[in-house]
Amino acid sequence: MMQNVHLAAETDEDDLYSGYNDYNPTYDTEELENDTAFQQAVKTSHGRRPPSKTSLASSMGRPMTGAIQDGVTRPMTAVRAAGFTKAALRGSAFDPLGQSRGPAPPLEARNEDSPEEKIRQLEKKVNELVEESCIANSCGDLKLALEKAKDAGRKERVLVRQREQVTSPENINLDLTYSVLFNLASQYSANEMYPEALNTYQVIVKNKMFSNAGRLKVNMGNIYLKQRNYSKAIKFYRMALDQIPSVHKEMRIKIMQNIGVTFIKTGQYSDAINSFEHIMSVAPNLKAGFNLILSYFAVGDQEKMKKAFQKLIAVPLETEEDGKYISPNDDPHTNLVIEAIKNDHLRQMERERCVEVVKASQYVELANDLEINKAIMYLRQKDFNQAVETLKMFEKKDSSVKSAAATNLSFLYYLENEFAQASSYAELAVNSDRYNPSALTNKGNTVFANGDYEKAAEFYKEALRNDSSCTEALYNIGLTYKKLNRLDEALDCFLKLHAILRNSAQVLYQIANIYELMEDPNQAMEWLMQLISVVPTDSRALSKLGGLYDSEGDKSQAFQYYYESYRYFPSNIEVIEWLGAYYIDTQFCEKAIQYFERASLIQPTQVKWQLMVASCFRRSGNYQKALDTYKDIHRKFPENVECLRFLVRLCTDIGLKEVQEYATKLKRLEKMKEIREQRTKSGRDGSGGLRGRRDGSAGSDGGQNCGAGSRGERLSVQLRALPRTEEPYDSSSNKELDASYVDPLGPQIERPRTATKKRVDEDDFADEELGDDLLPE
Repeated sequence: MMQNVHLAAETDEDDLYSGYNDYNPTYDTEELENDTAFQQAVKTSHGRRPPSKTSLASSMGRPMTGAIQDGVTRPMTAVRAAGFTKAALRGSAFDPLGQSRGPAPPLEARNEDSPEEKIRQLEKKVNELVEESCIANSCGDLKLALEKAKDAGRKERVLVRQREQVTSPENINLDLTYSVLFNLASQYSANEMYPEALNTYQVIVKNKMFSNAGRLKVNMGNIYLKQRNYSKAIKFYRMALDQIPSVHKEMRIKIMQNIGVTFIKTGQYSDAINSFEHIMSVAPNLKAGFNLILSYFAVGDQEKMKKAFQKLIAVPLETEEDGKYISPNDDPHTNLVIEAIKNDHLRQMERERCVEVVKASQYVELANDLEINKAIMYLRQKDFNQAVETLKMFEKKDSSVKSAAATNLSFLYYLENEFAQASSYAELAVNSDRYNPSALTNKGNTVFANGDYEKAAEFYKEALRNDSSCTEALYNIGLTYKKLNRLDEALDCFLKLHAILRNSAQVLYQIANIYELMEDPNQAMEWLMQLISVVPTDSRALSKLGGLYDSEGDKSQAFQYYYESYRYFPSNIEVIEWLGAYYIDTQFCEKAIQYFERASLIQPTQVKWQLMVASCFRRSGNYQKALDTYKDIHRKFPENVECLRFLVRLCTDIGLKEVQEYATKLKRLEKMKEIREQRTKSGRDGSGGLRGRRDGSAGSDGGQNCGAGSRGERLSVQLRALPRTEEPYDSSSNKELDASYVDPLGPQIERPRTATKKRVDEDDFADEELGDDLLPE
């Protein structure tokens, strides 16, 4: 039995775990410092190369976990390798993205009724309304823009309340609130609802949580400037200037320019000069330089005008045409040459050839436009002869150019009251282009001037059919209906025009005048009040409003408006007469004297005013002054009966010896007056009657008012109206103001508007720059 037992020698015995305590000397870190090969590898790029799998496997003395070595599997450890799974050992497919698990579960449904979702949707709606409001404004639909802005404001307030209920006040979207308020203020301003715009801006400015809101005071200053509230405009411009940092140089310059223009409007030229001088020293520009020259002219400083003009011409024009005449360096010789050739004969020939080349090219229409603009430039320079000659060159051109030139010629001849020529060119313009609304309007004007109002209305209607936005035709057809006494239709035209031109003084006046003709004084006064809000310094509108209050029996209001009218235009005889009579009626004869003295200066040949001055002295008890005044009147008007009557009375009361002399002259004049009256009764009404009125009528009214005897005489409040040199009334009625509504600086007759292809705007000062309102994005 023991023969089958073999005993292995100890040397041949194999240990199952043998070799696992051995390790590769490569990983012996204790001797790395002394290993020259390792140190060399570290110092070179060779040592930074990744080892290959073969070299790494061969260099490892320790087998990997789960590897089979000599037919024996190495035992597993407790640590799994990266990416190791038991399923992998069972032969499952490789699926690192987990696609075998099927589709992802559906998203959780949104709860539409949750407060957070409602807030989110409402905020989105507010943003959409603000954007729609801005788009409507850019398209010119200001009413729609305002409605959208108001709706956005209402929804934003609801949004704030909901946020306060759900979250803390710190989570309120201030940017959205600012955008809504700013857009609302901008739309109010665009619709000329200035009080509402100012209130909205105040809400933004006073809220300390809005950063940089102070610069919106520029917009508030712009609104006050439009309202002609110049003191507040300057105040807000300065407040905005204080809050804008110096790095925003361009904005500060614009505000300074606004301040200067506002000072000019108030007549404070010294302060305006300071503003424009600062601009010209920091960032010179053409507008500031031009206004600086005019400000120096206003104060009469000629030397500084010269210096300001030198600064003005030194401002670069920033145009390509003159760019080639600007020196690229500071070479004095080059600068001298450029200055010499800027306007030499070659330069002039260059301009002429340029026009000729354009005429001969395919852009001949551009040359025609250049010639039209040339004629308009002559009009701006008030060189009407040159303008007419330039426009007459187009009589043989094609129809479109001929129509434009003939329209302008008709306009010029109409302004010069040459209605035959105006009618001829208007007919030529209409025949060249039947759909030209300006030509039709001018043709209607010439017919209107000839008194054929029905035919004029037909031309205006045709112009409106061709172009419904032709405001001149709509205005003129309103005047035509007014002439035809079709007041309802005229009122309808002007109300339509008012919807288009909200702040047109002419339209506002016409509406008020029509209501007055329709015997509706309350409506007339209401529209005149709107007119005064647009042109607060117009003396004619103020006196008209005073007359309406006077006719209604409200003397205090009438006095207020008549006095304002006198303050702005102290040469209106009608206003002066009313104010003098008002003071006499209220027993303040001393105050009436200054008004009658001014009337006597305006109309020195009218004895009436000097008699009123003497009467006021007499009524106030200053008999010596009254006597001296009557004597002076007698020297100027020796045949005035009323003056001699008062001289006789005063000399008798005072006891002067001159009474006999004046009594003799009075009897002789009364006898002459009786002779004239007898001649009038005998049938010689013409020259005799007129001479009699010339002898006595100038002072007869004064005699009636001043009385011929007692100190208890009464002066009538309503003095006799005299012929006025600047008569503004229509020939049809002496109570109707001029329908063309002109400034009080010169008389005008009522006539329709003319239409031209180009408009000429003339301003004393450069265009005001209102600081560029910060429009919502």
